[in-house]
Formats: sequence, structure tokens, C-alpha cells
Amino acid sequence: MSSSLPGSRELPRSQYDLNTYWGRVRESASISDPRMLFVSSAGLENAKRLVTAYKQGQIKEMTPELWYAKKVVDSTLHPDTGEPVFLPFRMSCFVLSNLVVTAGMLTPGLKTTGTLLWQIANQSLNVAINSANANKSTPLTTSMMVKSYLMAVSASCSVALGLNALVPRLKNVSPNTRLILSRLVPFAAVSSATALNVLLMRGEEMRRGIDVYPVLSEEEKKKREATGEPVQSLGKSKKAATIAVSETAISRVLNATPIMVLPPLILVRLEKMDWLKTRPRLVLPVNLGLILTTSIFALPLALGAFPQRQAISARSLEEEFWDKGGEGGMVEFNRGM
Repeated sequence: MSSSLPGSRELPRSQYDLNTYWGRVRESASISDPRMLFVSSAGLENAKRLVTAYKQGQIKEMTPELWYAKKVVDSTLHPDTGEPVFLPFRMSCFVLSNLVVTAGMLTPGLKTTGTLLWQIANQSLNVAINSANANKSTPLTTSMMVKSYLMAVSASCSVALGLNALVPRLKNVSPNTRLILSRLVPFAAVSSATALNVLLMRGEEMRRGIDVYPVLSEEEKKKREATGEPVQSLGKSKKAATIAVSETAISRVLNATPIMVLPPLILVRLEKMDWLKTRPRLVLPVNLGLILTTSIFALPLALGAFPQRQAISARSLEEEFWDKGGEGGMVEFNRGM
């Protein structure tokens, strides 16, 4: 992100009001824009050059070109490391990366082997995305990552297989209700495992804490711009980490819910229509289209639920931070994606 580039002058956080939900949704839609995947290495370097020039005072005002450069940088670079996030695991690739595994999990009539393989594939992708976009001030060790991955896979497979075995045994429901419930099994498995995956993959943050920083006043920002002095971390807070990880887990469930619920329910309805009955080969492309359309709208709505750069009262953290808050006694931290 732009915060990781050199220069003491801060860019405006966004073109939109991040204090409002819809402002954050619009900003999230910008960061997750799939068109950012087509930006070349030269385009990224040019964007970094423009952003750095602004942060170093060489460019005085924000322009449309600079806003676009910020969008490129924010959708490509990790805010803590300043390095490009591996392309398949960027938020701009989230919809496309998840399309195949989501379609696989929602395939009607999956047997035990298919259910297991697609749940494993989904949790493997979740682990990679969670790790690539996590707060990097408290990195996860390889052993912890492997342990967390195995627990998340076990949880999703257990829920999926357990519900697949339970639904056919329901006696007091109609065949149509049983069909709908069977199509919603992946939702239950993915929702529970997605939240668990985030909590496990970022558990080290909650155990050790993440860096928090004072919220600067406009006067302090101008002073630091003049001196070039960077903002120093106040220390690591476990409470801030718990907030960051919990909100990320909730946003992932919010994202998965419409994607795993709406397409299968709509497909059940469409499969009863004559035009699809007579064209069984269209079931797969229709399913993919439903998932893709839902995903494009669901992702920014879910990401916008909470600010990425979170500002809270220092008094809500550990006692050591109570007297260290910045403007209004506030501190901030990177929630991660």
C-alpha cells in the first residue's frame, strides 16, 4: 500500500468517506477491482514513483492520475512490507481465485471424495489468502501455519461430510426442502471453516499482539512532513490484534454467505424450468455465472463492513497504552484483509 512507500507526507486515505459504510464499500470495490490484475510491472513502478513524489512533496495536489496510481499501489502492495502480494492472493484476484473452488463445492450431487477434495482446495486457498494479506508485524511460523491449515481443513471436511450424511436422514421434511438443505451444506461447512481459518492462521497475532500507532493531528502531520520523522509504533497490543482478527473473520463469513447461499438456491429454481431441463450442458455455465455475479457484488460489501486502518480509543487497549494515544486519545492499527 501507499503507506509503505518512502516519504513523510501522508496521502489522503481515500476519495471516499471511510467513516461511512458505503464509503468503505466504494474504497473496497476500488482495491478489489479485477482490472488491477492487468497492470504491468512498468505500470506499478510508475504508480510507485508518482505516489512517492507526492509523499516527498514534489507533487503538491492530488490529481486523477495520482488517485489512479494510489489505487494501483493499494491493490498490489502489502501495507506492512511494501512488497507486491502474490498475484493469485490479492484482493483484486479474490473473485477469480475463488470462482473455481466455489463452483466445485456447489456442484450438485458431489460424492464423498469430491466433497473432501473441494473442501481441501477451498481451505488451501483461504490459508494462502489469509497469510498473504495478514498484518505482518507479527509473522506466523511455518509450523503454526501447517498446524492451523490442518485444523481448518479437518473442520470444513467434518462439517461437510457430517451434514451430507445427516440431510438424507431427515424424515419430516419434503423432498424439495431436503434438496435445498443438501445444496446449503457447503455454506455451513465454508462459513464455519472460513472463520476458523482466519482465527487459526492469524492466531499468533492475538497471542503476541500487533503494532499500534498514535492518531496524528493535522499539525503533527505537517511537523513530521517537515522533519521526515516516521511515526513510531507504540508497542504491540493483543487486544488490537483480537479486534483485527475477529473483524476479518466476520467479514469473510459475510462474503461467503451470499456466494454460498444465493447461487445454489437460484439454481434449484432454474433446474425446474423446461429450458434448463432440455439443456443440461448449460447447468455448469449458469452456475459459474451466478457465482461470479454474486461474488463481484459480495466482496466489497463484506470488506467494507470494517475499516482496514482501524482507529480506536487507547483506553480500550491494554493499560500501557492509555496515556500514549494521539489526537483525542486515539490509536490506530492495520486490520489486514
